[in-house]
Order: sequence, then structure tokens, then C-alpha cells
Amino acid sequence: MTTSPQTGSLTPAEIEATFGDAPLASDAAGGLSSASSVKAEWARFGAFLKRPVLPHTPLPLSQAPKGTGRIFVLDLLVMLVMIGTLVAVTSLGVELPENINSTLEPGLATFALVALAAPLGEELAFRSWLSGRPGHLLAIALVIAGGLGAAIFSQIQPLASAAIAIAGLVGAISAVIMLRGRPPMVWFVRAFPIFFWLSTIGFALIHLLNYTEGTLIVTLVLVTPQFVLGAMLGYVRVHFGLMAAIGLHAAHNFTLFGLAALAMLAGAPQG
Repeated sequence: MTTSPQTGSLTPAEIEATFGDAPLASDAAGGLSSASSVKAEWARFGAFLKRPVLPHTPLPLSQAPKGTGRIFVLDLLVMLVMIGTLVAVTSLGVELPENINSTLEPGLATFALVALAAPLGEELAFRSWLSGRPGHLLAIALVIAGGLGAAIFSQIQPLASAAIAIAGLVGAISAVIMLRGRPPMVWFVRAFPIFFWLSTIGFALIHLLNYTEGTLIVTLVLVTPQFVLGAMLGYVRVHFGLMAAIGLHAAHNFTLFGLAALAMLAGAPQG
């Protein structure tokens, strides 16, 4: 039995539930409750990685900032370890493949790309559909179809290509609105671990494009941080909502961008 789409104006909480997917908690089997400490949140994250389960009971939106912040602390610690490892490796004389991000010039445009556009686009592509809700699954399918259609017609008929892309986006937004409130698909819930790890692996592999040189084995090792980050973002997305995942991703990128910018300024010749 399915529920009919809701109608009427949306409250702020309903907007989050519609477009961002309100924070979710697991059922009794998952055992997630309001986090009481950083350590407890990390323990829940570890348990989730051992047995990924799609939550389905809404949590108050007020719980999202604290939970996301606790995972961000873990992210910072992991980043410090990985950055330290890279520094140690390069200090031994090992040359690592160049990352195109290292060629970016610090500035407002770069900040907007790295800390705003990239987190938004990547979270929509890799984790928006992890809710398993019909509207989100249909939306991502329409976006992909629109993108493929636009790519096919881009060289033949530019106007048709643009129209197809726009139609895909409009259809995706319409699907999310019209199907809001529908519960996750049963088949998706059952296969959630597969979808979660596919999302995490795909997010890491797409970052191989950041390297223009180097062997596959080396570059696979170098995208390990993205794999770890993807697992954290997936956890945050299904427990605290899509907006929380975007916020964590933005905070991660902003921190790395800030550290890189400071390093560049420290190494710049004094005039």
C-alpha cells in the first residue's frame, strides 16, 4: 500500500524533508539514539560501517548539527594522520603524482568552487539518492538520463541538448516534490549495504581524475582519503540528512583549501 503525495504549502521542516531529507534514525534493530558524546557517535559510525542499515524514523532537525560536528572532528583527525603520512613519504624523497587541485590559485572563485559548488554537486550525485525514497531515486535517474541525452545531442543540435538537460532537471525537481513523504523502497532498504558501498567507492574513484600522471596502484592509494570521507558523508547523509552531508563536505573542503592556501603563502618568496 502506498501513500498519496502531500499537497499544500511547505513549512521549513517539510522543505528539508522534501529536498534535503530530514535526519533519519534507525529502527530498533539499528539502535541509534541521540548521541551523548563524541566517542559514542564514533562508536555508532563504526557499527554502521560493519553493518550499514538505512534508517527510516525521523530525528529532530536540532540533532543534526551536533552529530555532524562529531563526525567532522573524526574527519579532522583522519586528515591530520593522512597529511602527516604524505609529508613523511615526500620527505623520504618519494615523488607523488601531481594533483590538479595543487594548481588552483587561492581566491574567491576557487573558494566558491571548492567549498560550495563541489560539495553541493557531489553530494547530490553520490548521496542524495541514498535515502531510498521514490522521489530521490526517480530524480537522480532523470538527471542522469537528461545528462546522457544532452551529451548525445551536444554536437548535433546544441539547442536540443540544452532542452534535454533542462527537462531532466525540471523532471527531477518535480519528482522530489510530487513524491515527498513516501517511505524508502523496500528493495532499496534490503540492498542498502550494496548501494552505500557503491556510492562510497564511486566517490573515491571519481577523484582519480584529479591525477594526470602516476600508476593506477599509486593513485588508488592516494584516493584513500576520499574513500574514508565518502563513508563519513554517507553515514551523515542517512542519519542527519542531505543538508548535513553537504555541510560536512563543505567544511572538509574549506579546511583543506585553507591549509593549502596557508602553505602556499608561507612558501611564497618575500618581496
